[in-house]
Amino acid sequence: MTGQVKKAIIPAAGLGTRFLPMTKSSPKEMLPIVDKPVIQFVIEEAVESGIEDILIVTGRGKRALEDHFDYAPGLEAHLRRQGKVEQAEQVRAIGARANILFVRQKEQLGLGDAVRHGRRFVGDEPFALLLGDTIIDPGHPQGLHGLQELQQVYQRHGASVVAVRRVDAQMVARYGIVDGRPVEGEHLYSLERLVEKPEPEEAPTDLAIAGRYIFTPQIFDCIDRCAAGKDGEIQLTDAMNLLAAQQPLQALLWQARRYDIGNKADYVRCFLDFALRHPDTREAVRACLRDMDADQA
Repeated sequence: MTGQVKKAIIPAAGLGTRFLPMTKSSPKEMLPIVDKPVIQFVIEEAVESGIEDILIVTGRGKRALEDHFDYAPGLEAHLRRQGKVEQAEQVRAIGARANILFVRQKEQLGLGDAVRHGRRFVGDEPFALLLGDTIIDPGHPQGLHGLQELQQVYQRHGASVVAVRRVDAQMVARYGIVDGRPVEGEHLYSLERLVEKPEPEEAPTDLAIAGRYIFTPQIFDCIDRCAAGKDGEIQLTDAMNLLAAQQPLQALLWQARRYDIGNKADYVRCFLDFALRHPDTREAVRACLRDMDADQA
């Protein structure tokens, strides 16, 4: 089963408690990065990687996600009347680049359960999984997005593949950590097991799952076989361990930079990095940072 993967699932049902009180009324996926919400970066990455059909798994209080990708005829007409044709076309393009569907996860039962909500949408096809609170900044020398690199690996090997990156030892307890054997000639590992949020002394490696995956549809059967953990959630890493026991599962150590928007420090870093590139803000932000450095000197 090889070829271009055309479908993607984006879980976006989390409560975003680390960003309260902001996320009491607004989804964390709608946090702005200069003038664009986090979820739009994720959608754009998917589209640029060849994805045509996208299912976003939402929850209560996430209606803003649907509204953002819907057409806004009144706003578009207002912009056109003011002669702001380029802005009107930009607004319309937000929801026109892919076929975007939504389904609600009614209970917070973990990432594995969120992925399971896409079973009918996926059918018997391979699919991409992109976490909705993670922005990937291409670090590949050819400018490839993280998911584009995974697409290339899948097309060569026809096996499920997950992106990983190296993290400091004190950070492993925040991520799923993989263990496997290097594949000669590539930044690939043949996975043997995954450990969810291990203590540093128990972590098999420093390779952390980076929020992007391509799965064969057999992952759904593996999710069905997983029992809920002590927190009542179904862990995707448990299902991945079952998948690795029955068919090849690989990890790609990529060069892209991951911003975990669920983490406040990463969010601020992401905002600043993108603001320093944006033509409307870069000079002002540079001046602000220079002033801050001078004040601390």
